[in-house]
Amino acid sequence: MDKPVIGIPIGDPAGIGPEIAIKALMHEELFDICKPLLIGNTKVLDKIIKTLGLYCGINEVDYPDQGKYQKGTANVINIDVQGIEKVEYGKIQQLAGKAAYEFIVKSIELANEGLIDSVATTPINKEAIKAARINFIGHTEIFGALTGTEDPLTMFQVHNLRIFFLSRHVSIRKACDMVTRERLLDYIKRCSKALEMLGVRSGSLAVAGLNPHNGEHGLFGKDETEEITPAVEVAVEQGIDVTGPVPADSVFAQALKGKYSAVLSLYHDQGHIAAKTLDFEKTISLTIGMPFLRTSVDHGTAFDIAGTGSASETSMVEAVKLAAEYSFNYRQKAKLR
Repeated sequence: MDKPVIGIPIGDPAGIGPEIAIKALMHEELFDICKPLLIGNTKVLDKIIKTLGLYCGINEVDYPDQGKYQKGTANVINIDVQGIEKVEYGKIQQLAGKAAYEFIVKSIELANEGLIDSVATTPINKEAIKAARINFIGHTEIFGALTGTEDPLTMFQVHNLRIFFLSRHVSIRKACDMVTRERLLDYIKRCSKALEMLGVRSGSLAVAGLNPHNGEHGLFGKDETEEITPAVEVAVEQGIDVTGPVPADSVFAQALKGKYSAVLSLYHDQGHIAAKTLDFEKTISLTIGMPFLRTSVDHGTAFDIAGTGSASETSMVEAVKLAAEYSFNYRQKAKLR
C-alpha cells in the first residue's frame, strides 16, 4: 500500500505555523508512514528557515507526486500572495489572515480532487481572518462549508483517549440547553459512525453526565433522567454500542484505561480540560464527517513566540501521524457513504 499524502497548510504566516510545519519535517518517522506536503508560500518558509538557521531544503512542486519525500526536505505547493514578505511576526494583520485562508482553500481543493488523502492543519488567528473580511469563525467552519458538510463532528484524541463534543463554541448556558434527547440521539449515531470510519471497532461509546454525580436521580438536575438516559436507551434499541450517562468525573479516566472506545462530552470545556490536562501538546483535534479527514494541532498561533524558534512541533508531528494512521480507512469508508 502506498503511503498517504498529508497536506499541511502552513497557517498564519505571522504565527508559529510555518515554524512547526518545517520542524515537523525534521522527524524521519513521519516519512516512514506518509508523504507530508506543505501548502503555503515559499517566501514565508524560506524566511523562517533562515531566521532560525534550520537545515531544510525547499522543493516547490505543482502536484504531490512530484515531491521528494525525505527528512529535511519541504515539498511545497506554493500559493502566491502579493506583498506577503511584508508580514511581521506576532501581529494581527489582514494580509496574514488572507494568506492563511488561501492556504486552507488550496488544501481543501486538493483533498476534494483526491490528490491528497488527509489534511493536518496549523494554527490560524480568528482576528486576522476577520480583518481579511472572511466570513468564517474558524477552521471547522471553513472545511464544513467548502466540502458541503453540515455541522462536521469534532473529536479529540490524546494517547488512546478519544472525545467527541455535543457542542463547541457556545456559552455554557446555551450548551446546557443543547443537551436534548433529540440532539443526543443524533450525535450518538454520528459518533458511532465516525468511529467506524476511523476503523475503531472495539469498545462502546460512553455519554458523559452533565450534572455532578449524574444529578443524583434528580436531586440537583434532571438532565440525566429526562434527556440523556432516554436518548441512550433509544440508541441501544437501535443496535448502537453506547452506554451512559457516566459521571463526568470518572468517564474520561475509564476511557483512558480502555473501558470505552470514546466519550461524548456534553460541552466544550468538559472534554477539553480532560484531554489537555492529560497531555496538552499531544491533544489532537480531528474533524470527521467530510469526504476526507482533517486533523489539527490544538493550540493557537502563539504570536508572543513567533519567529523566536521556541515553538514546539510535538503537536504538529502528532497531527500528521494521526492523519496518516486513519487516512486510508477513512477514505475508503467515505467513498461508500
